[in-house]
Amino acid sequence: MDIRPLDWDAMQGAKCAVWRATRAIRNAAARPRPASQTFKLFWNEPLQYKNAGSEWNPEGEPEQVKVHDFVDAGLGRASPYGVYDIGADEGWVSVGTDHDTAAFAVQTIRRWWFTMGRPRYPHARELKITADGGGSNGSRVRLRKLKLARFAQETGFTIRVRHFPPGTSKWNKIEHRLFSFISMNGRGRPLISHEVIVNLIASTKTRSGLTVRSEIDTYSYPKGLVVSDTDFDAINLFRDEFHGDWNYSIEPLKNEGVVS
Repeated sequence: MDIRPLDWDAMQGAKCAVWRATRAIRNAAARPRPASQTFKLFWNEPLQYKNAGSEWNPEGEPEQVKVHDFVDAGLGRASPYGVYDIGADEGWVSVGTDHDTAAFAVQTIRRWWFTMGRPRYPHARELKITADGGGSNGSRVRLRKLKLARFAQETGFTIRVRHFPPGTSKWNKIEHRLFSFISMNGRGRPLISHEVIVNLIASTKTRSGLTVRSEIDTYSYPKGLVVSDTDFDAINLFRDEFHGDWNYSIEPLKNEGVVS
């Protein structure tokens, strides 16, 4: 008797998609061209609240923290979003002070490229990205594709995107090679301000040579922006034959200014 889950075909497709995304990054990392992975790091708001883990303090001088975790109107929010260059073992984390939107996610990729990526890959003609399939990285988010199209137009190279299927985010190597070490580095330390968060992230290092750069992003990223059909149709988007909703390429347009 052949007993299978009801959604067996979907599970097999997701497994194959994960394998393709992982293979794409491994192959790209073996060549001198940029291959990055993006992910949203979940941390508490910047306040005097506890942070999981333990840290040594002088006897009788414990760090005083608050009990309930609520957003403070004065300090605002902290939304860390990271980019990891798997070939160079380098990370970039933007700590946003506004909403975690697709515009913020792509702006983080853009800041990484002009600060760290372009100096390392001055002759790059394409950028390969793997990312989760939900949230600000969502494979169905129109705003993300529009912002990536503008980025492609600005840089002049092709952007190849591979989304991990739903429920497979732990396969993303950025989890194990970047964010896990950031979490360990910040264990037991209250995240009392944006500066503390940035410094904790930027001081993360590993014996393998990982280096991380972090900066605050104070720009405004409003929620609820709608991309019209006209703007979306102007994107030079090419879907792969295998799960084109998860795997696609965005190329710059010959006629500049069409993607507004």
